[in-house]
Amino acid sequence: MANCKTQEERLDYLVEEFKADSDEYKDLRTPSNDDEKRRILRSLMNIRMPKEMSPEVLKVQDEYLMERAAEKGVVKLSDIPVIRDGLSIWQGDITRLSVDAIVNAANSQMLGCFVPMHTCIDNCIHTFAGVQLRSECNRQMNELRIRYGKDYEQPTAVPMLTDAYNLPAKKVVHIVGPIVQYRLTPELAHCVEVQEVVPAGVVVLVCPALPVAGVVPEPGEVVAVAGAVCVQAAKEVRVDGLAPAVAALRADLESLCQQVLLGVDDVHQVAQGLGGVFPEPDVDVDAAG
Repeated sequence: MANCKTQEERLDYLVEEFKADSDEYKDLRTPSNDDEKRRILRSLMNIRMPKEMSPEVLKVQDEYLMERAAEKGVVKLSDIPVIRDGLSIWQGDITRLSVDAIVNAANSQMLGCFVPMHTCIDNCIHTFAGVQLRSECNRQMNELRIRYGKDYEQPTAVPMLTDAYNLPAKKVVHIVGPIVQYRLTPELAHCVEVQEVVPAGVVVLVCPALPVAGVVPEPGEVVAVAGAVCVQAAKEVRVDGLAPAVAALRADLESLCQQVLLGVDDVHQVAQGLGGVFPEPDVDVDAAG
């Protein structure tokens, strides 16, 4: 049994175990620098196919990721002021939020991002949740392929609900967002039907604006609608009695989303005058967990 009492010991143990789990990288030289070790661990987690992992390794992984979450700082709903109509605006690392459900911008395979150290939200959520999340997504997709055929892929805007494992959130709603180019369609505003999977006990849903809409940031007006779609989804949940909802807006959408949602351009004015929270970006893209 592993007897890892410190984060450094857990990191060393996990790097060696995930190396041993990989046929291609089992002989990879382990660096002495902790930052490089974290990069290797995250990369090995990212490329790992869904399969069984020993309970001992999972236990250490969970302890490691939970401690990393505590180190980054957990953001509670009470830390985010409500602006209007049960909606709050917050910019930051979605994997820090202690809420009922966060929304992941997934791909049609629903297995997370396999690109090592990629900074997309799909990669971050799977990394900080742990390898159990990919395994659960794979189980659900296998069940759907039994029902709909071996070539089944998750359609756009059809959500899948999973546990969040080592994330502070309770659940993750995985949704393949629409790709919008050149012009908008009336259907875009109704593309995220989260009510289908969000259970009645869920009271807070966090939607990342850009990934949910999946839009290409050109032309500019298309990007602005990403925020509108995000908040539309939150409002629909709220109408169904699952209020309040929190819309987490990404930094590169600040001004445009404010224009859509609140009719102003200056995000600092919004933050000061209406209570929106826009801290400096805090996503640690170089560290696993």
